[in-house]
Amino acid sequence: MSNTTTQVRDGRAAAIMRPSEITPRQRGGGARTIPMVSQQVGAKDFLNGITMFGPGAAIPEHFHNCDESVLILRGSAVAHIDGQTYPVAMGDTSFIPAGIPHFFQNASDTEELHIFWTYASVDANRTIVATGVTTRIDEEHGTSVS
Repeated sequence: MSNTTTQVRDGRAAAIMRPSEITPRQRGGGARTIPMVSQQVGAKDFLNGITMFGPGAAIPEHFHNCDESVLILRGSAVAHIDGQTYPVAMGDTSFIPAGIPHFFQNASDTEELHIFWTYASVDANRTIVATGVTTRIDEEHGTSVS
């Protein structure tokens, strides 16, 4: 990660994150994540990053305590949102309000799916529908500052 030297009014520095310089975190089920903007770099209002899914892979159905947006960077997927399914491809972007169950599944049996996600809170968490287990996003990604 490369930080600039320009300071903003509250003392935080601007930063440039390079995915190629960040070790992906294994998520299980054929998915891995590169956390990008987090509290570690000074974010106060949102988190974002990239998740890569192997062929056919998906993260279990879940919901968050804040709004989320997902942009398809590469590949195609089926977005399962609140009981509905939507085919999505590169450039398509979702808005998922807090509390809405959802998951994305790679639609390809041969190609990877890459998504860019943004959570509208640095305190974002994920609750898995099947188990009820809730985990902070920054803890999942190893970017917690506490």
